[in-house]
Amino acid sequence: MSPLSIKLEVFEGPLDLLLHLIEKNKVDIYDIPIAVISDQYMEYLDRMKGSGIYDLDTMSDFLVMASTLLSIKAKMLLPKKQNEEEEEEEDPRAELVARLLEYKMFKSFARALRDKEQGAGDIVVRPPSLPEEVLAYQPKIDTSELLAGISLPRLGQIFDELIAAEKRRMDPIRARFGEIRKEEVSIEERMEELVEYADGRGRFSFSSFFRDTESHTRVSLIVTFLAVLELMKSGDFSVVQEEAFGDILMERRAAAQA
Repeated sequence: MSPLSIKLEVFEGPLDLLLHLIEKNKVDIYDIPIAVISDQYMEYLDRMKGSGIYDLDTMSDFLVMASTLLSIKAKMLLPKKQNEEEEEEEDPRAELVARLLEYKMFKSFARALRDKEQGAGDIVVRPPSLPEEVLAYQPKIDTSELLAGISLPRLGQIFDELIAAEKRRMDPIRARFGEIRKEEVSIEERMEELVEYADGRGRFSFSSFFRDTESHTRVSLIVTFLAVLELMKSGDFSVVQEEAFGDILMERRAAAQA
């Protein structure tokens, strides 16, 4: 008597096996009969153990899913309490159904990509072989045909409509913002300019120096003031203000000039 041979299908993982069982039993994936599916799943695990196809690492994934199915089956067999019957209880199968749907979607994507990859081998791209004269040809444009029905009043109307549409898209708050420009001068460069300006002038005022600079923006004023503070800190400049809110008078120290 010859031994009984059993052909065992190979699945990519526990979710792949579950999808196979659901499709085989023709049941709704949103209403899985856990008792039936779990029994068939455990039966398949028994067949896997004796087949020798799956190693220990692969079997561990299937065993984890088996414990999940048994846990869901036990929760569904437990009697409901009175307060749980009044409130809508979450289905213990909900998380499993979500995982199955996600796996089914990615499996479908993988199948579609595999089909495209196999079909791409049958496509041969031929480089263009048209003569240069044909490629360089450009049809003549009849301006009278393009401007048919267009008059100056109509052009003016189209222009007004475009301006009105642009105003509607414009943010009324940001439209009042000024132009942001990058200040090219740095504090170090302004310090050098102050030193050059002070040579041969003796004492001079902050406002006179600022008037003689090329940039008169607010940022330039701040950079100039910071440069003065750095020169005071290094001891190169002495600064005085003879009266409150008066002009700042600056003078380069003799020690710095030596």
